[in-house]
Amino acid sequence: MTRPSTSMPVAGLVPAPRQEPAQADLLVRNAKVFTGDPARPEARAVAIRDGRIAALGDDHDLAHLVGPGTKVVDALGRRVVPGLNDSHLHVIRGGLNYVLELRWDGVRSLRHALAMLREQAGRTPKGQWIRVVGGWTAEQFAERRMPTVAELNAAAPDTPVFVLHLYQSALMNRAAVRAAGFTRETPDPRGGQIVRGRDGEPNGVLLAAPGALILYSTLAKAPTLDEADKRTSTRHFLRELNRFGLTSAVDAAGGFQNFPGDYATVADLAGAGELSLRIAYHLFPQTAGQELADLRRWTGTVRPGDGDEWLRLNGAGENLTWAAADFENFSEPRPELAAGYETEFEQAVRLLTENGWGFRLHATYDETIRRDLAVFEKLAAEGLFPGGNRWLFDHAETVSADSLDRIAALGGALSVQNRMSFQGTAFLDRYGAEAAAHAPPVRAMLDRGLTVAAGTDATRVSSYNPWVALHWLVTGRTVGGTALRPAGNAIDRETALGLYTRGGAQLTGEQDVKGVLREGWYGDLAVLSDDYLTVPEEVIPGIESVLTVVGGRIVWASAEYEGLDEAVPPVSPEWSPVARFGGYQSGARQASLVAEAAAESERHRRWRVARGTVPDTTPSFVDPCFEH
Repeated sequence: MTRPSTSMPVAGLVPAPRQEPAQADLLVRNAKVFTGDPARPEARAVAIRDGRIAALGDDHDLAHLVGPGTKVVDALGRRVVPGLNDSHLHVIRGGLNYVLELRWDGVRSLRHALAMLREQAGRTPKGQWIRVVGGWTAEQFAERRMPTVAELNAAAPDTPVFVLHLYQSALMNRAAVRAAGFTRETPDPRGGQIVRGRDGEPNGVLLAAPGALILYSTLAKAPTLDEADKRTSTRHFLRELNRFGLTSAVDAAGGFQNFPGDYATVADLAGAGELSLRIAYHLFPQTAGQELADLRRWTGTVRPGDGDEWLRLNGAGENLTWAAADFENFSEPRPELAAGYETEFEQAVRLLTENGWGFRLHATYDETIRRDLAVFEKLAAEGLFPGGNRWLFDHAETVSADSLDRIAALGGALSVQNRMSFQGTAFLDRYGAEAAAHAPPVRAMLDRGLTVAAGTDATRVSSYNPWVALHWLVTGRTVGGTALRPAGNAIDRETALGLYTRGGAQLTGEQDVKGVLREGWYGDLAVLSDDYLTVPEEVIPGIESVLTVVGGRIVWASAEYEGLDEAVPPVSPEWSPVARFGGYQSGARQASLVAEAAAESERHRRWRVARGTVPDTTPSFVDPCFEH
């Protein structure tokens, strides 16, 4: 008997060929991957294809994605994290000037810093200046003091030297005073002081009292780069940021950064596919009295979101009107802002809100924040605010609990920076330990469910090294080791890392594509030199990336991976301080130099004690105390 068929007729059909998954462009294996994704917090391997994450899993899970064109990187058991995102970095301005600057970031002794300056004086051609522009503080030096003008004159008798110390002060040697055109007849600018000797002549010290305009405007007198060198300078600065695992940054604009002229270099690099860092930028009115005219022009010609995943407009700020801006010079009393600034400020906020623009606001003190919030609440009562637009306060060192509640009610966010790493001692001396313990109150911000992102405010205040900022977030200690924040106000390492990854993405509306290692999201990651999640706290500031990947491209490679990254043109001009010293100073050489400097400093102190010029006590950090 023939049994009936139980199969369907398939005449004319043939089996489809087996579909093999497309191979990955890059596979990072044998890693300890921290994804930042609560749904899948860990993995051992990451595959990237077409600039996005194709898969995460164990090594054997992803082996089938390896093909002839796949670049396979063995992480050798190192920690892998999502690419870092500095939410407040003056990256565009920093890039245009990077190769002109002698960076004291990370230098551990004044003795070594002055030796660098002396050597650079021999390399700098006539007519050029030596510029030490931010990223350091006297507290980081073994000697615990500032350089003196006399030391600058000795190190560089004929080459102009400008040394910026935070937004508090600047030192200039005799050649720089002449090059800047300062004489006994030069008047002090508003909010600043040209310090003079007994003879009435400028002695080389500039003080922000409290405004930084005198520091900005003096630095602007120095020569600038031509267009070709600005391009090279920017590429090297972005590569330097990649060195520390940065894959994104939110540019906060800033003084003397004009649109569109000063944005042309990054726009050109973006068009050529040569950016190695994703940049979301802001527009900052530069001229007092013309702010509203600038904002009207911009809202009529460009819109937030213009651009692509590499370079895009994010909004206005960090100033909207100059009269509404306070200053963060903690060596000076809190500035009293002019009465009635709210009228023009309200017009600016109204204009932006009605045109669908978000914004960020520089606000150091709660007194400023309260006045700004009153304007926002007035507009909210009219139904205009926030109108679905992203907005945030930057800095907020002394923001109060009441102001945080008002920010939350209005849908605002906050971006905090580690300015206290560098200015914490001055803040402590002026406002006391209780205020310093909550400057800014990051834990209170997070407890309210506010969006909080982290950054540095580099390059003229803090260093651009994100691991110094992460160390401060976790420990509450300055670069000199002073403890400011008690354990109850600290945040854990994973939370801090989230502020440096997911936080920045939220400020730019990109929280669905970056900040976490997840399938379909941007292929941005860093392989770290040390395991941030487990190393002792004191090791955190020394962490670097040994492999940084942005959109699947290897943009930085060192250690075993040296040579895998994309090539960049040589540093130009050849006499550039970066060509000789590089950027952030780190490594074993610094450790030996700081020991030598500390010993020399102690011998000098004992000599002064023996002469009776100082008491026989343990030396303390004094800033600013200049000897001439």
